Amino acid sequence: MTSTDERHQFSERLQQALRSAEYSPDSPTQLAREFNARFAGQPVTVHAARKWLMGESIPTQEKLRSLAKWLNVTAEWLRFGTASANNSNSSHNSSDAKIIASLRQLDEGNQQLVFEFIRLLVRMDRKK
Repeated sequence: MTSTDERHQFSERLQQALRSAEYSPDSPTQLAREFNARFAGQPVTVHAARKWLMGESIPTQEKLRSLAKWLNVTAEWLRFGTASANNSNSSHNSSDAKIIASLRQLDEGNQQLVFEFIRLLVRMDRKK
């Protein structure tokens, strides 16, 4: 059982991570929608997302890891506030994370088109 203080601190870190990733920390609807788009398991309800934001509950470990990956922070930091907030496995910033998340939502064919377009832009930029 987690204490009220632990849940509140988790909520503050979640809100901070959402702001850093340029999402609203005030919208449980957006949180649930964006989370569910990235989570392969049982989707969360808007009510559950509201409870996370309000410090009334902490997600399961599986959901916590998914939140951390999406928001580009470590699961340890998100849950306990320890270690670095930045995901040490990732060198991209929150804007990059949003682009990558959008790219992952595309089907494989469209992902290949995006990669080819990026390669073309890089080649053109090198010729300048």
